[in-house]
Amino acid sequence: MSHPDKTPLPKPLAVIVLAAGKGTRMKSDLHKVLHPVAGRPMLLHLLASLEGAGASRRVVVVGASGEQVKAAVAGSGVDIAWQHEQLGTAHAALQAKAALADFDGIAIVCFGDTPLLSTDTVARLAARLEADDTPMVAVLGFRPADAAAYGRVIADADGTIRKMVEYKDASFEERAVDLCNSGVTAVRTADLWRLLESVGNDNAAGEYYLPDIVMLAIAEGARAVAIETGADEVAGINSRAELAVVEAGWQALRRQRAMAEGASLVAPETVWFSHDTVIGRDVTIEPNVVFGPGVSIADGAVIHAFSHLEGATVGPKADVGPYARLRPGAVLGAKSRVGNFVEVKKATLGEGAKANHLTYLGDADVGAGVNIGAGTITCNYDGFFKYRTTIGAGAFIGSNSALVAPVSIGPGAIVAAGSVVTKDVAADALALVRPAQVEKTGWAAQFRALMAARKVGK
Repeated sequence: MSHPDKTPLPKPLAVIVLAAGKGTRMKSDLHKVLHPVAGRPMLLHLLASLEGAGASRRVVVVGASGEQVKAAVAGSGVDIAWQHEQLGTAHAALQAKAALADFDGIAIVCFGDTPLLSTDTVARLAARLEADDTPMVAVLGFRPADAAAYGRVIADADGTIRKMVEYKDASFEERAVDLCNSGVTAVRTADLWRLLESVGNDNAAGEYYLPDIVMLAIAEGARAVAIETGADEVAGINSRAELAVVEAGWQALRRQRAMAEGASLVAPETVWFSHDTVIGRDVTIEPNVVFGPGVSIADGAVIHAFSHLEGATVGPKADVGPYARLRPGAVLGAKSRVGNFVEVKKATLGEGAKANHLTYLGDADVGAGVNIGAGTITCNYDGFFKYRTTIGAGAFIGSNSALVAPVSIGPGAIVAAGSVVTKDVAADALALVRPAQVEKTGWAAQFRALMAARKVGK
């Protein structure tokens, strides 16, 4: 078992994620840890990092609205433990004991509202327990710009912890210390349950605090140590405002990464990525582009301003927008073109195919080199079922046409502008589906004169 840089972990690793808080400051019916960062619930960000660090067991402790969390992690191998009474963080961690009764190794306790905790930091914290000084407990500390009401870590220069104290219980001198407790703690399971069961609640809040296990370990003559990480990595999210701050930080880092990997962002601060967006080299992204989940952009593509993409695959040197919408299942071939006010859903455009403006392509297969005129619609839904439209290579669809699926347009065929096509069109044929043009000489002038007279008569 190892984390991504291949440094072997010393023992099996389990994680206990505390997510039993009510999250009242979010003012939401959605559980706090399920609010998304970059299109992904913050809890799932954290669980992915923990799994990447080599965690073979993951337990999430839930309370209020816990069924939402249980549903969100269903099928992922994550165990759920319940804290029915909110008695503090030590009490919450203890609720994972039954789920880990058969586990012998290192356990890391962390919080479900810290989505930016990294794989590397989790691995470093776990490895610290196996250093030559063999500490019983390792704590992750950080130094924020404003220590505010965080619990403090009183430690020597080498990281040896002398005292852990909650802000409410700290003296004036202790509050002046800037090393704060993130709450992320590593302990061997051989020690963890015993320490948690020994925690008392003789404090200002009357709660069972997780940091008290450090003082209990020290009282036994054991060693407790702290390692540090950046404040941004352990930023907790308790409100919509804090969620927005973390989102902004995540997006800023992702934009920098995209540019470092060879993409051009014309106005980086206006581009919004999803957690899984894939961007190739020499891609150009203009201002005000939003990527939802599941988007992949191949080398050399251009995404013009004010476009929205989700669940879409854009091929090499394809051209999208401005003001285009690619919905899930949209696949654009190499050098294809989707222009302004075009919507594509569950449709594939072959190499060099074009839909330059004002078009809806849903449930369609569009061949290479096809030209789709303005105002074209694939009529894919009859109110009950969806149907596909197939357009062969090199076909030309005239402006303002409606293709009523299921229908097939043969290769090289031409559909005349304004046609409503309800039957298959053969290869290289012309489909002309509209009434003959009728012209009545002088009718317009007579009409205007009649209307003008009526208006005067009123």
